Amino acid sequence: MPRITQRTPDSNAFAALSGLPVVLRRIYAARGVRDKQDLELGLSGLLPFQNLKGINQAAYVLQAAVTENKRILIVGDFDADGATSSALAVRLLRSMGARYVDYLVPNRFEFGYGLTPEIVEVAKSRSPHLIVTVDNGISSLAGVTVAKQSGIKVLVTDHHLAGDELPRADAIVNPNQPGCEFAGKNTAGVGVIFYVMAALRNALRASNWFEKQDIPDPNIAEHLDLLALGTVADVVPLDRNNRILVEQGLRRIRAGKCCLGITALLQVSGKDPANLVASDLGFALGPRLNAAGRLEDMTLGIECLLADTPERASELARQLDSLNRSRRDIEADMKRQAMDKLAALKVEEHQIGMSLYDPDWHQGVIGILASRIKDRYHRPVIAFADAGNGDIKGSARSIKGFHIRDALDALAKKYPELLQKFGGHAMAAGLSIRKRDFAAFSSAFNLLASQQLTEEALADEIRTDGKLGEADMSMSLAQELRRAGPWGQGFPEPLFEGEFVILEQRLVGDKHLKLRLATTDSGQIVDAIAFFIDLEEWPNGAKKVKLVYRLEVNEFRGRQSLQLLAVYLQAVE
Repeated sequence: MPRITQRTPDSNAFAALSGLPVVLRRIYAARGVRDKQDLELGLSGLLPFQNLKGINQAAYVLQAAVTENKRILIVGDFDADGATSSALAVRLLRSMGARYVDYLVPNRFEFGYGLTPEIVEVAKSRSPHLIVTVDNGISSLAGVTVAKQSGIKVLVTDHHLAGDELPRADAIVNPNQPGCEFAGKNTAGVGVIFYVMAALRNALRASNWFEKQDIPDPNIAEHLDLLALGTVADVVPLDRNNRILVEQGLRRIRAGKCCLGITALLQVSGKDPANLVASDLGFALGPRLNAAGRLEDMTLGIECLLADTPERASELARQLDSLNRSRRDIEADMKRQAMDKLAALKVEEHQIGMSLYDPDWHQGVIGILASRIKDRYHRPVIAFADAGNGDIKGSARSIKGFHIRDALDALAKKYPELLQKFGGHAMAAGLSIRKRDFAAFSSAFNLLASQQLTEEALADEIRTDGKLGEADMSMSLAQELRRAGPWGQGFPEPLFEGEFVILEQRLVGDKHLKLRLATTDSGQIVDAIAFFIDLEEWPNGAKKVKLVYRLEVNEFRGRQSLQLLAVYLQAVE
């Protein structure tokens, strides 16, 4: 049972936000908003690109490639951040007059992650003069070396944490590289390449390139839709800079000014662009885009984002939607297998750091599987799948208080023969080990997690924004909260708590619980829904329920109504 606690608003921030509704003041002041200036999300508030280490050199390298008609090859990652980064780079370089721009995204099952020596060999068949990595490259020491030895210049743009050694590229732009003073450490890969493109545009402007070539000075803000999608889908913390980027991208999408691929993805996911919020990017569009990289090849996703006719975009979006349905089926089957294994292991007693492996699991879905199990047991989890040649690949997901990339680094230093390679963030990482070392790795990982994680850290916690008064449980507040975002990682959507009288409860769709509730004081009636309910516990004969919920606007057949979306419920009687 999770521990439910209330967020504590900063009193000084609460006072500085006077003039806003009290509920919003409370919410913002508990999320680090210091004053009303923090709520201004215009493009003028973006951090300047000049503070990114290496960006002037990056602009110089790109400028030479564009003005000298060199062949530029974008090498991306196989997730939504990598796909949007690749599409944004290709679109903007072409708009700036680059004549020879192509992209290459490694097939995760053949080449693995990043600019590996093997993917450089594939790239060489296209005879590039310059390789630009997007959303990868900071750990590609060998790949960069091979490219340079082959006479290919390399520009690395990435946001992942750097190791002890950096690749010997012609330029590196990464807010998380040593010595970089850029404040936006949470910038996604698509944000990094966006900033690089801004620097390139400035350099080309200074040389009067656009006038000489008689091409329009490109408006890079036209690609903020891609930036918003990649940033939200990569689940990076929404600090103010990222919130500006996401909000501006959402505004473009709502106004119908997005690329044809995003429009098509909205159509197949049943989302209305006019009412789009950040969570729709993360839970509706992102998974469909990611499905290509998980099950087949992210080329399909990038082509969708580059499509220049509605027909082509719709065709590719339908293929992505079909892949996503297959991904869900595979994931559900893998989850059932994993839960059976965990039940036999008595997880709560023995496993703090959880390592799971099955030879039949799909490489493309182990990340989602690890995330689902992490959510269920509130433990750091690594799920492994076969990678061939006696190796297995793992996808790790962690919890607050356990930096998973640092944990893998510690294991690699203590057991130098155990990990073949690894990389990632605080909350997610990837790694490769030999199949024969799985038992040894599992034991070492569990021991490290046991040493670092306290009982308090292992107790799941739900943080709420307190209770809502009768007057606040309204459509007007629900609509105001929708506009008050963007909400997401690091800037969580408001959650409230309270007890309600149950008037009616029933299953819908065989796995969701529909509730009709009444407040305990005035008897105000409100609908609620809980998705993917535990069928062993609900429906039941309870008379009251304790809810942790979001206040939402439910839209059905053109009508809007107030609805509580339950994220946790517990029978009171």
